[in-house]
Amino acid sequence: MEGNPTGIQGGRLSPADYEANFSDLHPRLDRHEALVAADRCYFCYDAPCMTACPTSIDIPLFIRQIATGNPLGAAKTIFDQNILGGMCARVCPTEELCEEVCVRNTAEERPVEIGRLQRYATDVAMDADKQFYERATPTGKKIAVIGAGPAGLAAAHRLAVKGHDVVIYDARQKPGGLNEYGIATYKAVDDFAQREVDYVTAIGGIEIRQGAALGRDLSLADLQSQYDAVFLGLGLAGVNALKIEGESMAGVEDAVEFIADLRQAKEKATISIGRRVVVLGGGMTAIDAAVQAKLLGAEEVTICYRRGKEHMNASEFEQDLATSKGVVIRHWLAPRAVLSENGVVKGIEVDYTKLVDGRLALTGETGFIACDHILKAIGQTFEASGLDTLAMEGGRIKVDAEGRTTREGIWAGGDCVAGGDDLTVSAVAQGRDAAESIHRALAAAQPVVAVA
Repeated sequence: MEGNPTGIQGGRLSPADYEANFSDLHPRLDRHEALVAADRCYFCYDAPCMTACPTSIDIPLFIRQIATGNPLGAAKTIFDQNILGGMCARVCPTEELCEEVCVRNTAEERPVEIGRLQRYATDVAMDADKQFYERATPTGKKIAVIGAGPAGLAAAHRLAVKGHDVVIYDARQKPGGLNEYGIATYKAVDDFAQREVDYVTAIGGIEIRQGAALGRDLSLADLQSQYDAVFLGLGLAGVNALKIEGESMAGVEDAVEFIADLRQAKEKATISIGRRVVVLGGGMTAIDAAVQAKLLGAEEVTICYRRGKEHMNASEFEQDLATSKGVVIRHWLAPRAVLSENGVVKGIEVDYTKLVDGRLALTGETGFIACDHILKAIGQTFEASGLDTLAMEGGRIKVDAEGRTTREGIWAGGDCVAGGDDLTVSAVAQGRDAAESIHRALAAAQPVVAVA
């Protein structure tokens, strides 16, 4: 608004500009485009793309099904392994997974568009509300799932298919977890996250209870007394701190919350953005925040990362996307202090960095970047409230290969477990596999063996 001394405001663009800027990043292929794209697949017998997929989707099979005019069959092939295949087709870093190992991915050729073909098939099925699964005979068993994100939803669906009743508890007011609150708006338009939740839960036998948090409203002891098994798909709720002077100043905010607010906004014009924005971090959150800051009308957006381009967690595709939108990415810079004038952010002081014997070190040089808005995207942390009886490893829940925790009858998966890669598709795989383990344990009607 006029006269705002901080320079951070909403409504910088026209309604038409907002609509254009936040339109679908990769519009769905039409039938002809899908057939052409599918025709490029060699249907490799050893399928390196399938091996690279964390959920092990039979990629050559579903592409062949598309090529022969059977998108519903392709969708079932996908959903058999990944019931959240629609969202994964939108947000999965396919350029680093299945498409990276595609045999057509050479200097002369581009890979088969596996992600877009997956979206085509799953969208056809979801648009037709085609349900491929029926619940098995009710088992009389009841499972509590904590967290309505990708891991929790995948576990709940697989358990419901097996005939178990599932109650999902989630701390937020809407289900979906990361898919609803944590990804760039232009990657999943038209309220897709909620449409996918509705599609997944249409199997029946799944109840979702919102506004219930473990450690505040729920305890593991109470859950185990009421349910036959518990699955924890808690995700990452905490945000790392910069621990520098001026961090708490108005104009400095968490990129995670910025993205969530933008995802939930009915009108993009209500989201305030500075004229000159600095984003701190080198992962997907940093890229998503920076690109969307630019799309909201920021004049200058700079990503500052403390290491080199090759060390960034964000894929090369995402980095290129950011620069194509006018974002400047600067490397070897670490935040030193937020500088202000009359209580208003005026810039950030940075230290120049370098690697010394493989370790990050300061060079002794400092610099200054003028800005009025700073977004922190330096990683999320796991909040272990209510989990004091579980063993932890690296600050997250310790599990075995089946997702079993050190407490009998409790499984976990997704970003909350040790050794994860913080990918939606991996969370789906872990939720699915834990559900299979839970089903086997309940069917065996014998004590569950916990992690040693």
